[in-house]
Amino acid sequence: MSESAAEAAGRAGGRRLAGADRPGTAAVARLLHRAETVAYWLAVAPLAARLPARTAYRAACLRGDLQFRYEVSKRSEIVSNLRCVLGDGVGPQEAERLAREVFRLASCEVIDVMRLRGRARSLRKLVEIRGAEHLDAALAAGKGAILCSAHFGSHHCAFSLLHTSGFPLTTVGRWYKDAPGLSFAERRFWDLVHTRRMLRHRQRPMIEPWPGQVQVALQAAAALHANEVVTICSDAASLDAGSNRTVEVSFLGRRARLVPGVVSLSRLTSAPVLMAFVHRSADYRHQVLEISPPVPMQGETAAAFGRCVTAMDAAIRADPSHWICWGKTDVLASLGLLPA
Repeated sequence: MSESAAEAAGRAGGRRLAGADRPGTAAVARLLHRAETVAYWLAVAPLAARLPARTAYRAACLRGDLQFRYEVSKRSEIVSNLRCVLGDGVGPQEAERLAREVFRLASCEVIDVMRLRGRARSLRKLVEIRGAEHLDAALAAGKGAILCSAHFGSHHCAFSLLHTSGFPLTTVGRWYKDAPGLSFAERRFWDLVHTRRMLRHRQRPMIEPWPGQVQVALQAAAALHANEVVTICSDAASLDAGSNRTVEVSFLGRRARLVPGVVSLSRLTSAPVLMAFVHRSADYRHQVLEISPPVPMQGETAAAFGRCVTAMDAAIRADPSHWICWGKTDVLASLGLLPA
């Protein structure tokens, strides 16, 4: 979510909304933002998702443009992080364009979530799955399959489509509703609008790797031994401070520290690791989910995991706006992509 999944009628107006001109305005802006988020998830997006796809996603893009225009602080954060991480390859104008795409894609992902209703047929006809034969072949061997991805594009919805297409699928990850710092009301809200919709399209409950839990690998291994699919986003930072489970790899031009969980799980269960990324087309409504052949797991852990990271790196560089982490400076810093 992805998180979603804007800038002012003038910069002055945007700064006022962001609270740059008088005390207290920032608090008002936050309340307005929360109210708009609630209205979009509870009313606007569910209604829009029932309209023809062209109209629904055009409305989502309009909402993204408005956010880009008025959420000046968030836009500036995204632009700054894009330029800091990607370097000279992204100039000021390109960074602004990509930031606008970030807002648009986050808004479109909400429409994706709403179109998962029932058996998700209204979303399924908009998404082409390429490489499903690799997943079929992996499951035919009887050892399950690990899909390695990043927090990239509408990945949660793409995983749901795989499940509705006949692949029993469970995700290793953390629901946003369980993130630290959220109030009880916020947790209930995200459980209602997002988590419950996703759980309908999962074989088992989300396997959440919170600090101190030792049964995560066992739960994932149980799913693989049952010849099911387990998905892991390997661009997440470790939650354990000073964790010795991370390895240093080359990622987006930096030396990042990531958890090679897919390699450890593959070697524990003999399940193959396949890469999976979902790309949204220029019309915003059509998407392509690409699944790779198995990634070689030979060699040292860092070398095997490096092949997965190289695939994530290539996907993000090809479509930078699809990566949802640009607006999360703390996450980028914890990965080692920005100064702490």
